[in-house]
Amino acid sequence: MDIQKILAGLREEREQIEDAIVALERIARQRAPRRGRPPKWLAEASKTAASANSPILDHATQKARN
Repeated sequence: MDIQKILAGLREEREQIEDAIVALERIARQRAPRRGRPPKWLAEASKTAASANSPILDHATQKARN
């Protein structure tokens, strides 16, 4: 068992974990409500996601709702 290799691997993992923590902290700081209109790419992405999750209505269901 090469202790130097184990230590090098652990240090590398520690750096990756620290990078992940920093990224999550940045996201947490940005969670405050933003003012104004959302960016175009975000509006389009949420619109696409909403249409993908909406149920498809058959003809009888559409008539019943009207």
